[in-house]
Amino acid sequence: MDTENIASTIPMSISYGSDQLSSPSSSPSTSTPKSTSSATPVAENKDEGFIQGILNSNPYFSAGFGLMALGAGLTILRKGTVAGASVLRRQLLVTLEIPSKDKSYLWFLHWMSSQSKGARSLSSIPGPTTQKGLFTRLSDRIADKVNRRSQFLAVQTEFKQHDNGSVSTKFNLVPGNGKHLIRYQGAWIQVERTRDAKMMDLSTGAPWETVTLTTLSRDRAVFTELLQEAQKMALMNQEGKTVIYTSWGPEWRPFGQPRKRRVLESVILDEGIAERVVSDVKEFVKNEKWYGDRGIPYRRGYLLYGPPGSGKTSFIQALAGELEYNICILNLSERGLTNDRLNHLLTNLPERSIMLLEDIDAAFAKRDKTQEGFQSMVTFSGLLNALDGVASSEGRIIFMTTNHIDVLDPALIRPGRVDLREYVGDATPIQIRKMFKRFYEDQDDLANKFVQSLEGSKVSTAALQGHFVHFKDRPEEACKNVGYLLAKDRVD
Repeated sequence: MDTENIASTIPMSISYGSDQLSSPSSSPSTSTPKSTSSATPVAENKDEGFIQGILNSNPYFSAGFGLMALGAGLTILRKGTVAGASVLRRQLLVTLEIPSKDKSYLWFLHWMSSQSKGARSLSSIPGPTTQKGLFTRLSDRIADKVNRRSQFLAVQTEFKQHDNGSVSTKFNLVPGNGKHLIRYQGAWIQVERTRDAKMMDLSTGAPWETVTLTTLSRDRAVFTELLQEAQKMALMNQEGKTVIYTSWGPEWRPFGQPRKRRVLESVILDEGIAERVVSDVKEFVKNEKWYGDRGIPYRRGYLLYGPPGSGKTSFIQALAGELEYNICILNLSERGLTNDRLNHLLTNLPERSIMLLEDIDAAFAKRDKTQEGFQSMVTFSGLLNALDGVASSEGRIIFMTTNHIDVLDPALIRPGRVDLREYVGDATPIQIRKMFKRFYEDQDDLANKFVQSLEGSKVSTAALQGHFVHFKDRPEEACKNVGYLLAKDRVD
């Protein structure tokens, strides 16, 4: 048999694991190692197939894993959004916080009150008919509509009692607690007024309030301009007027509306009294360096004493108007007033202010204990230390008034605490004549007649003023009804 026929009759097997050819006799020895080497991959494939089979066969497992993945994705997205918004807020927005204890707080509320009156922001001034000007006016109209539709309002009441007894009241609506949107000098500002019911000023009992302004970072300069404008508006309201301050907790706050400055000539005292006091105060004000060079405490005390209605307090008001000063009134019998708070108030007087302690003789006369305790916890020694102690402030002008100087302790009115005292009594003939001619000009004969009719009688300047006001523009009737004046003054 030839070679080709023999080869064709022998079966051949191909091993795919190598490039060798093997005969049937050699196949058993080569197949055994092949099956051993492939055992591990087959087991892993079986495990994967088992898990996949469970997932495919049980839809609850598939849904659970899907929801878990969805929840994790949403959580990551939410945290990323919050973090991104926080970063953008820090980069794009700027916030200004005005607490209620800051002086600019009342200025800003007054400014907001003026905005609500006109229902327009100060930036809403007609501009040129350019695209930018049209956009500005459109933005102002939007701001006006937003302000008009504000649902969170508060009321500020202005109360004023006139000399004739009539009362005028004005109610100003200002933004209350909540968020508001205003436009100032082309910049949008979010105003948020909040009140923390859990936080309270223990000294005043008022809740803690905060006004927060938010705008774009590029417009942060408008905060300073807005506060400056609010300050100018508040000071403009006080220009040419006397501001009366009263204690509000540990600080001084304006009481009511500023009053028109009283002319010094409107208070007629006996000859020489007004001139001496005014000269002494002006001399003190302009000699601060002189006091400092000689180591003398730079403060001055005055005592005006005399019967009621003689013009003591009115003269102090006129003096404040002459000096362009304000007046701080402190009631020593005020409930809750302590030695420490008294010292703090006297140390932190507003600039260019006169401190007024009225009826100093009655401060410690009534110390009766009520169900709520003593009306005041100020001691006499505490008052003395506040007036002239180691911790007493300097640059201070204090006026005290009393109707009974004889009941005052000598320690209270000694030099250093009271440097000048003046008696302001009932009206003298000179005062009566001057007051008559001030109300009725060019009436010399009637003035002489009026003075003669009151000769030997005691009458206060307050009673005289009330008499002249009642008979204004009627000097003859004022002279005829002198008996009515004397009877009324005796009853008073």
